Amino acid sequence: MKETIETDLSKKGLMSKLIGKGSFFREWIIPIVAAIGIACLINKFLVYNVYIPSESMVPTLNVGDKLMVTRVYDTSNIKRGDIIVFYSDELSEVLIKRAIGLPGDHIEIHNGIVNINGQDIKENYVKNNEIYNGTFDVPQNKFFFLGDNRNRSNDARKWANPYIDASKIQGKAQIKFYPFNEFGSLYSTK
Repeated sequence: MKETIETDLSKKGLMSKLIGKGSFFREWIIPIVAAIGIACLINKFLVYNVYIPSESMVPTLNVGDKLMVTRVYDTSNIKRGDIIVFYSDELSEVLIKRAIGLPGDHIEIHNGIVNINGQDIKENYVKNNEIYNGTFDVPQNKFFFLGDNRNRSNDARKWANPYIDASKIQGKAQIKFYPFNEFGSLYSTK
């Protein structure tokens, strides 16, 4: 009987040392595991980062830039001009381009000038506009994307199916965080 009591007490002493006040486990291990768990949840459901591998969005985004992207759950909040991350079934890869055409839009491109629903749009962000002519009618629940560096961008003008389904949209680019000297919102007014 005495041995049982001592064993139980020594187990309690060990547990007290492991999770008691001032213990290494309680002060270090639990907070680190909790922080990692929270970071994983944030990355899965709210925000993630992307790396820019090509010149298709120059001058807005350069090769090597890193961005913070918010996940998109309601595509009705996407506005013309938003920089969107999406999956292309045709190219079998994730892309980042600018939303130009929204569901139901009629788009005409003449000599590189984009006209949407009868109005030319101002695109100060476009670099190296190329002479291109085409007409597109964006179906419901689909979007039309172009790169800012038009003569270097493999975008909707060149795809067999120029429209991306809303279900393929993954996120909206918000902040450029690398290079550090260019840190800031992608939508700030200058």
